[in-house]
Amino acid sequence: MKAQKETQGNKLFIKSSLIVALFLLTSICAKAQDQLIFPFQGGVTIMNRFFKDSLTVSPEIMQKRATGTVVLKFTADPNGNIKKIIIYYADDYVLTMPVIEALKKSNHKWIIPDHEKLHDFIISFTINFSPPAIETPALAKEVYNYYKQRHPIVSVNQVPIDDVTLLPTIQVDYNLPQ
Repeated sequence: MKAQKETQGNKLFIKSSLIVALFLLTSICAKAQDQLIFPFQGGVTIMNRFFKDSLTVSPEIMQKRATGTVVLKFTADPNGNIKKIIIYYADDYVLTMPVIEALKKSNHKWIIPDHEKLHDFIISFTINFSPPAIETPALAKEVYNYYKQRHPIVSVNQVPIDDVTLLPTIQVDYNLPQ
């Protein structure tokens, strides 16, 4: 009887030891997600300033009182060169051209993870006009007309995304011409 209790005790001890060892091995092998440096040289503040300075709002955008969002995916290589730009969404085609031109100016400024040959980024731009101190019915009509006549670009099919970094939104405001 005493030998049977010792055998059961040994089995329980061995089972408990195996479970503890399994937890320890699992915790040693597991690691948190790698901390990445910000993928734009200089950090998020420099990136925001760069795009606000580089994005030139076209006279056509100002004339139409255009506002909206543009979402792009681009691919960078280890030298920071932009290899490919894809428009995922845009509230209007007219908003895409200055955004793409500003993105092209950011060549050689992107940092990708060490173990990758190419890396994808998604960045969104929001373009708005600064409202005047006194709003007029004419301005409201111009904004409404723009909204009615805009030509959005949307994805009509699935978009496969592997490893991608979602960057903060760049917000650009422009002043209306007098």
